[in-house]
Amino acid sequence: MTRVFNFSAGPAALPEAVLRQAAEEMLDWHGAGCGVMEMSHRGKEFGEIIGRAEADLRELLGIPSNYRVLFLQGGATQQFAQIPMNLLGGGVADYLVTGSWSKKAYKEAQHLAASGLGGSIRLAGSVEAEGFTRLLRQDELSLDDNAAYVHLCTNETIHGVELGDEAALPATRAPLVADMSSHILSRSIDVSRYGLIYAGAQKNVGPSGLVIVIVREDLIGHAHPMTPAVMDYKVMADNGSMLNTPPTYAIYIAGLVFQWLKAQGGLAGIEAQNIEKADLLYRFLDDSDFYENRVAVASRSRMNIPFLLRSEALNDAFLAEAKAAGLTQLKGHKSVGGMRASIYNAMPIAGVRALVEFMQDFARRHG
Repeated sequence: MTRVFNFSAGPAALPEAVLRQAAEEMLDWHGAGCGVMEMSHRGKEFGEIIGRAEADLRELLGIPSNYRVLFLQGGATQQFAQIPMNLLGGGVADYLVTGSWSKKAYKEAQHLAASGLGGSIRLAGSVEAEGFTRLLRQDELSLDDNAAYVHLCTNETIHGVELGDEAALPATRAPLVADMSSHILSRSIDVSRYGLIYAGAQKNVGPSGLVIVIVREDLIGHAHPMTPAVMDYKVMADNGSMLNTPPTYAIYIAGLVFQWLKAQGGLAGIEAQNIEKADLLYRFLDDSDFYENRVAVASRSRMNIPFLLRSEALNDAFLAEAKAAGLTQLKGHKSVGGMRASIYNAMPIAGVRALVEFMQDFARRHG
């Protein structure tokens, strides 16, 4: 069996050790006589799985005791609606737009507010006019300290823009709501700086379909009356994320990933690896006259690195030759073009070295 280096932005590569353990346990989880996909979510065995997953996630992120951890369905996109349903409360919410995903969240919240949810959604800052190539500066923000919340995306998967320094978080008394889908667990964060964190699993955590929500307790229990029970954070928290059948296998895989991360030295250990990988690729791009990354240096993502070739006419040849070399899923998003290398936690340094060596060779042959 030959495995490729998979640079997909999501669903993305999983640690090989996790996949091997899941394969070994596919037919029989710890003597249960069946696999996790076949278990009742109400049984003792799955109770152990979800309990350990939450405990390990709390340990990795240092989640304070006054925050609830929810394992939900629908992915991060469903949260674009679920957040205002639970938090807006007829008030004002500020949205920062720094890429495609924060723009989608803003538009969905606007739609709900205008369709009967009430309240108002404000655009508190945007860099769309500059092609989403940098973060917003503090002096560009128009924030309401009395807002119900301030929404931001801390890593824009498509555009490769990341808020890596928490000192650059918006200066506001309002709760921060952060979409961390594409860089959660890649670095240490201070959870207490946020009112709510959410992340789709299919990039750095596990299979698609699962979304993790970490929410401060005082922010739940205020959902709009129109909110379905399955989308009410308080109802889901009171039922241990299991008002209905949760995505059990995705939670199981996420738990294995959490255990794998602990074996890597926790977030400090994996962050050191991520810095090494990103520095290697960015150094090569910056030294090249054949490839280009257009993101402002201070705003560059460690997880998602878009780049352009000297000529777009070479894109198809680059992708075909890369695939033949065992380097897959490098095509950039259609809204941006070019290429994108997503180098999440599971991507080994060997994969980034192989990519750089291929890019060097391709430039020599086509430059």
